[in-house]
Amino acid sequence: MPQLLQLNSLNLATLIRPGDTVMWGQANAEPLPLTQALMAQRKKIGRFKVMLGIANSPTCLPEHADCVDFMSYCGAGANRELASAGLLDILPSHYSELPALIASGALRIDVLLLQLAPANAEGRYSLGIASEYLLPALEHARVVIAEVNRQAPWTYGERSLGAEDLHAILYTDRAPLENPVSRIRDSDQRIAGHIAGLIEDGSTLQMGIGAIPDAVLSALGEHRDLGAHSGSLGDGVARLMHSGVITNQRKTRDRGISVGGILMGSRLLHDFASNNRAIELRSTRYTHDAQVLASIDRLVAINSAVEVDLTGQINSEVATGNYVGAVGGALDFIRGARDAKGGLPIIALPSTAGAYSRIVARLSGPVTIARSDAGIIVTEFGVADLRGLTLKQRVVKMLDIAHPDHRPMIQAQLDAIGYARFP
Repeated sequence: MPQLLQLNSLNLATLIRPGDTVMWGQANAEPLPLTQALMAQRKKIGRFKVMLGIANSPTCLPEHADCVDFMSYCGAGANRELASAGLLDILPSHYSELPALIASGALRIDVLLLQLAPANAEGRYSLGIASEYLLPALEHARVVIAEVNRQAPWTYGERSLGAEDLHAILYTDRAPLENPVSRIRDSDQRIAGHIAGLIEDGSTLQMGIGAIPDAVLSALGEHRDLGAHSGSLGDGVARLMHSGVITNQRKTRDRGISVGGILMGSRLLHDFASNNRAIELRSTRYTHDAQVLASIDRLVAINSAVEVDLTGQINSEVATGNYVGAVGGALDFIRGARDAKGGLPIIALPSTAGAYSRIVARLSGPVTIARSDAGIIVTEFGVADLRGLTLKQRVVKMLDIAHPDHRPMIQAQLDAIGYARFP
């Protein structure tokens, strides 16, 4: 039987060793009482490492680096403060590779902290808000510590947990974290309009997170029999399922079910997903698998980027010298949509960020996605379908979707490079 923990006498040093690597559910799946206790007790434990996902809470702060080494696959959310301070080591891995890295020990996970929904009548706990890479970690961690949160949604997925899977349990009753409401701008709505015009009835959607995906989902109210297969599911998916737009009835895989790895939304989403058999959360091994994705007809993959150059090279990681994004799962889904019958691999981004153009002659950061994988690029000024185009043809298409005020500057940069040497 697992050890029962009490918050007022919680001593994680009896379970976590110096040198351990600790992982927990990202975003709203974070077991907040456990992670806050971990940071508070870091000196008692001794130096250890934390593998972070997206952080929706300020649990990990730069001052905690006195005893903690931080690593992550991304610089999103509260991770940006650690990254700006030079205290976040980045694992530049495709999301689909994380399970194999964990299984091989290349990404060793010693201690796993989970937020679970209470046990059902059969005594089985649900992973609640996230499954994704937590399932592979569960198979390999030496110690599994669970916050069993009375308010966490009970969701269906690949597996549930029993007492035999847990070493210690902390019972709580608190509202899980929620994603803030996206601020949708006029440019986001215009981008969403372009994308909605590309999507056929019966398509299956993969959405990233943020204002543009939210705007796209809001623009699909007149569509019919859409499906969902995504790394994350948000409030927009719940709304479209409730209204009958997302039915999953024309999916060629997992018919009738919206499949995701994590819930990334508000209480509206948590309540809708709880005990709802039309939603299943599964491992990254499934949600990002190349063969699975290629088998989903009319898969529409919609992801964002920091900047795109005139030939279709994509930087999704670094902006103005700061690590703000991730390699993540974008390429997994772009390739999946490319290989799927009738699929659409879409990268969507506003044409500008402040005074800067996001359509550029040359990237200011790394090439996260090669131009050989480029598909459809969308800004508020239109759609550039780069599939099958030469470099010179791509330049023309990309200039057409840049902000008109920046086109002369981009053209001047291009002239300075020269077509023959570009790039």
